[in-house]
Amino acid sequence: MRSSDWDCLVVGCGLAGSVIARYLAERGMRVVIWERRDHIGGNMYDYTDEHGFLVQKYGPHTFHTKEKRLYDFMCRFEDWKPYRLTCGADWDGRCTPAPFNFKTIDTFYSPEKAEALKRKLQAAFPGCETATVMEVLEHPDPDIRGYAAFLLQNDYAPYTAKQWGISPEEIDPSVLKRVPLRFSYGEGYFDDEYQMMPEHSFATFFANLLDHPNIRVELCVEALERLSVRNTSLMLDGTRVEAPVVYTGALDELFGGVYGKLPYRSLRFEWRYDAAESFQAYPVVAYPMKGYTRITEYKKLPVQQGAGTVYAEEYPLPYAQGIKTEPYYPVLTAESQKQYARYRTLAEQVPDLVCCGRLADFQYYNMDQALARALSCAEKLDIR
Repeated sequence: MRSSDWDCLVVGCGLAGSVIARYLAERGMRVVIWERRDHIGGNMYDYTDEHGFLVQKYGPHTFHTKEKRLYDFMCRFEDWKPYRLTCGADWDGRCTPAPFNFKTIDTFYSPEKAEALKRKLQAAFPGCETATVMEVLEHPDPDIRGYAAFLLQNDYAPYTAKQWGISPEEIDPSVLKRVPLRFSYGEGYFDDEYQMMPEHSFATFFANLLDHPNIRVELCVEALERLSVRNTSLMLDGTRVEAPVVYTGALDELFGGVYGKLPYRSLRFEWRYDAAESFQAYPVVAYPMKGYTRITEYKKLPVQQGAGTVYAEEYPLPYAQGIKTEPYYPVLTAESQKQYARYRTLAEQVPDLVCCGRLADFQYYNMDQALARALSCAEKLDIR
């Protein structure tokens, strides 16, 4: 089936799907996007709440990258302002910067032990600004190893257990490496050259990105009620599809869970307003010992003026298809990646099917990684 009014169907209106749609539209292809939610922008969607603060419905996002080409792409569709994200972690009534740095050592160690440990770390990792907690944990010096073990016990392990629903031993090491340790007093969650937030909103960025005569967005469409795979053929309303379909959703759902359900984690948000001008020391703070994983104070992300402050507590939970939750994060373990590889093999046998995005690729992408992946997929589609 080749529709008379589109040349490519995109399932999902998040960053990956929207970028691919724009790329193809600018090259003359007519693109239809199906989105099951009632808004564009995927998990980057933001809006102004009843208190006048710009908030992000699905958790905090900032754009950061080392690549100028990705920065330049984003600048085509919105004005951006520099924003360097700072984060913290709170336990035992004390808040420390995250990634952990020398201030962390000063906070939890006596002055004498703190100075000795900082000297040891600089000597053990000469010329290194950071290292992963796993690298520090494997160091032969017992004091250095003990520091990493302290952080693992009080932050990494309890946070991982809540966030992912599994032990740190089961999770893929790439996840634990996302937040390194700093060997200085430097703060900042990222070190990329380009770090920014939209001048207006992410919603504005997506509205501009999708503003093209060759793009049509259809909201509140459950694609899997119309799209399926039969043998190695894509079927739309029971008829074989003979045009490219970009799928950005969970791959197991497209194939009816034939190899079992891939594990994704979801989130529940509890929104709060406080009359105080500030609620916590950083825009985003992890609370490894609390019932929630972290709190985002949106008055500080981006920095906004207004009476009081608004924040959201995040409670992780398993994702289950059919229940009103969103699949946010793929749970990366050795077993789940083997399971995903089987689904990917099936997908590669289906002509005209392009899988792209955090869910479809079963990867824990940052925004710039998702953008780079989407542009790569779009370029390959363009030369078919």
